[in-house]
Amino acid sequence: MNQRAGEPASFDRFRAVKPKAIRLSKDELIRTEYFNAEERLPLVVVPKTDDLRLADWGRDNQGFIETSLITHGAILFRDFVVESVIEFQEFARSLTSDLLDYRERAAPRTEVTKKIFTSTEFPADQIIPLHHEMSYSHNWPTKIWFFCAQPALKGGRTPIASDRQVFGRINPDVKAEFIRKRVMYIRNYGEGVDLSWQEAFQTDNRAVVEKYCREAHTDFEWREGGRLRTRQVRQAVATHPKTGETVWFNHAHLFHVSNLPAPVRESLLAEFEEDELPRNAFYGDGTAIETSVLEEIRTIYREASVSFPWQKTDVLMIDNFLVSHGRESFVGPRSILVAMAELYTNPNL
Repeated sequence: MNQRAGEPASFDRFRAVKPKAIRLSKDELIRTEYFNAEERLPLVVVPKTDDLRLADWGRDNQGFIETSLITHGAILFRDFVVESVIEFQEFARSLTSDLLDYRERAAPRTEVTKKIFTSTEFPADQIIPLHHEMSYSHNWPTKIWFFCAQPALKGGRTPIASDRQVFGRINPDVKAEFIRKRVMYIRNYGEGVDLSWQEAFQTDNRAVVEKYCREAHTDFEWREGGRLRTRQVRQAVATHPKTGETVWFNHAHLFHVSNLPAPVRESLLAEFEEDELPRNAFYGDGTAIETSVLEEIRTIYREASVSFPWQKTDVLMIDNFLVSHGRESFVGPRSILVAMAELYTNPNL
């Protein structure tokens, strides 16, 4: 007998019972809110405890995150425990095993750990207009995560906009013209004022570049002095693979020469023809896109945008079809890291 003196006979049965893990419901662990109840973008998810690790919570709540992302287009996870880049990576991987490399680059970035990149490394005084990641390409990520490792001293927000709103505000005649003609992007690498082709394609092997271009339905031409010229016709709109919604989905307003500050634009046009610029956008038939049309689209994006001050350890997750993003200028050190996932390839090229 193992019963000790003074213990009731039932105590052995009590000691034999093993403790069971108690899994609290989602509603007991987090609350949801909005910065602006009218905008409802992004959905803000905040833990009710001080020690809730985002990667662990995300792994247990994939369905809630997926449904909320489709509903709202963007989710901000705030005040969770995310102590390192690796924990940010673990959170992204808790939702997908399909983290992506960054090929056919349009901006300088650094890979800080496997498939985790710095956000665009343009100078701090430059503004990046709202856009969909890689909408100039034949394929693009469906999901994007941003991790605030260090907020700027001033500025540096990442404005976002719902393309459900943007698409509805664009003039129907403009939409029809773009849908009919599509968008042509011309890039001239090696002119000394933009990315080199080696950085853009992450290789110094011409055969690798040529193979990529053929598979991506991109015309290419090697030019004197090791320069490369590419031309590709892409979509103006895209259809969300799950919801069937049509969204405005192109880089015309971003790549077009009219997006450059006037002094820079005038300097480049004094040296290059419009199709010889480091990058430029045209209608798919090669004709010029009206600057007034592109400025109207930029205005719509600005009017539809919402933003919030970054806090350290914030993680913003967006559906790259439904929500566009940009960057404010900023002062002081700023570190926003990025992960991308679930490559979608345009089936209509």
